[in-house]
Amino acid sequence: MKLLHLDSSIMGENSASRLLSAAIVEHIVETYDAVEVTYRDLASEPLPHLTFDSFMALYTGADVRQFLDTDVVVIGAGFYNFSVPTQLKAWIDHIVVRGKTFERGENGPIGLAKGKRVIVALARGNVYGDGSPYKAFEHAETLLRSAFTFMGITDIEFVIAEGLGRSEEFRRASIDSALVAARQVSASPTVSAHV
Repeated sequence: MKLLHLDSSIMGENSASRLLSAAIVEHIVETYDAVEVTYRDLASEPLPHLTFDSFMALYTGADVRQFLDTDVVVIGAGFYNFSVPTQLKAWIDHIVVRGKTFERGENGPIGLAKGKRVIVALARGNVYGDGSPYKAFEHAETLLRSAFTFMGITDIEFVIAEGLGRSEEFRRASIDSALVAARQVSASPTVSAHV
């Protein structure tokens, strides 16, 4: 199984999403046989934002090839100004490629990246989940779910730590709860574990 591990938080060692994504990958490696992990830090080695010339070259780009060659994608994502870090958005722009990850059909787009599993470790400073008065401001989970679904991926799971900016006690409890969830993810319902 090939696993692509992406981190995008700019917070370095203080990043909750990096802690959670690492826990998810560690759990998968310990649980499944023959996991080949490729790690990319999109914050320290950001992809360029699209220009016309780079947009025209996406079809042959290394990023879309790497994505298509991957079985499981684990993403660590912070939540900045109501959405994902620009570094992660740039990566998404490099993999949503007509003719590679989607095509146009008679009734609209058709996703070509089916069969992959995506697990997102998402860290948010405030609370944006169900029942929150700020739910309508949440555009990270919705953006990622929309982008991957557009490419044909329906096996998407979010491990969320939120309210991290409320207090140190709230932060710790939220991260601890998310770490429990991180250690329970499955890489794929079709891959047999050795435990």
